Amino acid sequence: MPKKIALLISGSLPENLQATYGDYGAVFKDFLRRSLPKDDVGFTLDPYDVVKLEYPSDDQLDSYDGIMYTGSAASAYEDVEWINRLVAFTARVVNEKPHIKVLGICFGHQIVARALGGEVVPNNGLWEVGPTPLDLTDLGRRLFGVETLNIQQMHRDHVPVVPPTFELLGSTSVSHNQGMVRFAPGTEFDQRTLDNVHIITLQGHPEFDEGIVSGIVEARTKSGVIGAEVAADAERRKAWRNDGIPILGKALWGVLGVKA
Repeated sequence: MPKKIALLISGSLPENLQATYGDYGAVFKDFLRRSLPKDDVGFTLDPYDVVKLEYPSDDQLDSYDGIMYTGSAASAYEDVEWINRLVAFTARVVNEKPHIKVLGICFGHQIVARALGGEVVPNNGLWEVGPTPLDLTDLGRRLFGVETLNIQQMHRDHVPVVPPTFELLGSTSVSHNQGMVRFAPGTEFDQRTLDNVHIITLQGHPEFDEGIVSGIVEARTKSGVIGAEVAADAERRKAWRNDGIPILGKALWGVLGVKA
């Protein structure tokens, strides 16, 4: 049976990238398609612009296998209507509809943390940009099936402490919480596998490739958001290995119940 996913869109790519990559809906659809472990599994990805307060109805929600959250140029700790509503929606879905898997990316990672007892803060002005090696925990190595991995990054806010009921997947020297999981209630220690994950979040961007990251760096450098030193470091590392599709994409599909 095809998998059905709701995509909660919290922003857009810079204009210099949209002609090539489309909107976030197109980027995530391509990412999910390319990382599918099986050719015979179909999926639908329904976009909702949560900045415009677009959400699935309760009846629609019950039809979804998972909800995926995009990144954003906004900060998840901001006290604005659309962010506060997204936080409240997340808490309600997690608590009232536990059959729906929750998959948060970057800003989504931070929204999930805020909704479920964690804190989101600026990281003292420190950026993480471009392909970055993660120091995986034992659980991270087991779930991802690798000893090390690289993920594309684009953030300067972070979740400094793992929220209650979550387990850490990996860290960097700049940002301790690079990903976290919460297992379904009643999951025994030896049952901590991808298909028993209820919530998984990643601080990085498995859906981004080198072209997207380089384009964002270019746009944010021109606007003064990213400094020359950060941009030069990202340029130096831009050809490093990117495990977004072969490792992380397949892991996200594993959470949704699709395995090779």
